[in-house]
Parts: sequence; C-alpha cells; structure tokens
Amino acid sequence: MTISLHKFCSRLCSCCSKPAQNTKKMADGEIAHRTVAVNGISMHVAEKGDGPVVLLIHGFPELWYAWRHQIVGLAGLGYRCVAPDLRGYGDTQVPGDVNDYTVFQIVGDLVALIDSLGQEKVLVVGHDWGAMLAWNLCLFRPDKVKALVALSVPFTPRNPARKTIESLRATYGDDYYICRFQEPGAIESEFARLGTSLVLKKFFTYRNPGPLFIPKEGWGSPSEQITLPPWLSEDDISYYESKFDKSGFTGGVNYYRCLDSDWELSAPWTGARVNIPAKFIVGDLDLTYNSLGAKDFIHKGGFKKYVPMLEDVVIMEGVGHFIMEEKPDEINAHIHEFIKKF
Repeated sequence: MTISLHKFCSRLCSCCSKPAQNTKKMADGEIAHRTVAVNGISMHVAEKGDGPVVLLIHGFPELWYAWRHQIVGLAGLGYRCVAPDLRGYGDTQVPGDVNDYTVFQIVGDLVALIDSLGQEKVLVVGHDWGAMLAWNLCLFRPDKVKALVALSVPFTPRNPARKTIESLRATYGDDYYICRFQEPGAIESEFARLGTSLVLKKFFTYRNPGPLFIPKEGWGSPSEQITLPPWLSEDDISYYESKFDKSGFTGGVNYYRCLDSDWELSAPWTGARVNIPAKFIVGDLDLTYNSLGAKDFIHKGGFKKYVPMLEDVVIMEGVGHFIMEEKPDEINAHIHEFIKKF
C-alpha cells in the first residue's frame, strides 16, 4: 500500500492544535481531566502539577491510567504531568479508517498537544508503543523534545531491505501476536470471545521472556482464571475494562496494522539518528528485551550508534513488560534522576 508522504508529513506541523475544550477542574491533589482538539480529533488528557511539562505516552493495551503512579509522584516533585489517551484509546476519539493510525498521524497528535500546552519543548516519557512514538517524535520533530526516557522499547532503525511484518512473520511465524493482529476483525473476534477483562489480564500478566503467540485456534478459554500480581488490582482491571468496552480494541490494534505503511512513509529517515538526550529502562523479563537480536543491539554499540546522546541504559532484574506499574517508585526515581538535569 502506497500512501502520500506529503499527506502524512503535514500532520507533523504545528498548525493543527486548537484551544482546549470541555475542561474539568478537580480539587487540589486530584488528577484533572479535559478534552483537547488536536490534529482533527478530540483527545482526552489527564494532568496534574505545575512546573516543567512531562509528556507521558502510553502503549498497548494501556491508557493514561498506566501512568497514574508517575503522574502523582512526578507532580509532587515539581512537574506538570500530561498523560493523554492516544487516538483510538479510552476517551479519545477513535477514527474509523486504519490509515488514520500511521506513525505520522499519531506523532502529529503529540506535536499538536505540545503546542496546545503553550510549550516549545517538553520532557517525554514513553512506554511500549508510547516509547516507539516518542523515538519518532524525537526523530521527526527534535525541536519539540528536551529529553526522553524510553521504557521497554529501544529505538529501532529502519531496515530498508525488508518490510516490518514480512520480517516478523519470517522470524516468528503467523501466530506471533503482531502477525495475528494484521487481518481486520480477526483478533477483535478472538478478544470478544474471551471477554475484555480476560484479554487485559492475559496481556498484563504475561511474563514469559519469549515471544507472545496467539494461536489461530484460540488464545485459551473464556473460563480461564488468572491471578493478578500485587501491583495490579481488580479495580485497575475494571477501569481499563470500562474504557476498552467503550472504545474497543481496533484503534490500538490499528497501530500494528500500519507498521508496513510506517515503513514506507519513513523511508527518508533511513539511517537517521535520534539526537536527543535519552535514557532507556527495561525489565530483564520483558519480551521486547528478549526478542531476537535486541540484547546485542542494546549492549554492543548499535543502540548508542543510532542514539548518540544516550546517557544511560538500565536493566531491572525480575521485572516484566509493564514496568512503570510493576515498579512505580523505582521508575519514578529513575525518571526524576534523569529529567532534573534539563
């Protein structure tokens, strides 16, 4: 599929933000929620605190809520924390066309959000897809970022020789979760069969350092019982469930369905480096850290080559993928230690 580069690069300009609307102010000490018009969509934003802005970008299957501990912790240290629901998630608008979910569209949302905050540059923290988007924000619009803390997903340079899905399918097979996400409607049907709560529990409790597979014959039984870890409560799951029941999973899954489009659109950045001060944190049980070639890339010079201002790499022992929820105090300390320099 070929998509106009000009069409999507236009999303990265700073002219697409509009004044905030539907602001809800809460009592002191609480997280405030409001809706902002950015890049042609309505975006829900959670925020707290005063001071330098820290933009917190969530991944899949998450929401602003994944940053609840960081919002409170960093606000208490003198920062203004801003955590949106990304397009397709939670209380943010869910566009219906898969082409509305390319990396240029979503980075465009973030640029417009930054502009709506009246900021030239912000500190950025991203996890999972949020880390991927943050790396691309730094790549496409370095003028908008003071420094970046990326959780779980390192910067991945574009491979001009092979499309993303083709490469993943050749490496892991058709049942690899990203490959299973590609057929429109198929994974949504499987998630509906299992039920939203169970799907979320299966993702959040996955701690196998190997790749995640979702077999075509089914990802288990709807009657499966999963014990939650101490860092995740039934109330937490209920909040996530209420929002995914409203928005569905298609918006989040469409990010994966645009990976090949992203590969095409990002061709001009082949070989480009991220020239932003950065810190990377990952758990040693994280499936991304244990994916093929990841450790060599992170530890043997490739990562530093493409992110020359990478200042620190932290490997947290015995920690899985959802690192900021599993170890909130440690993550808050790591983030603060880094961003206070900027």
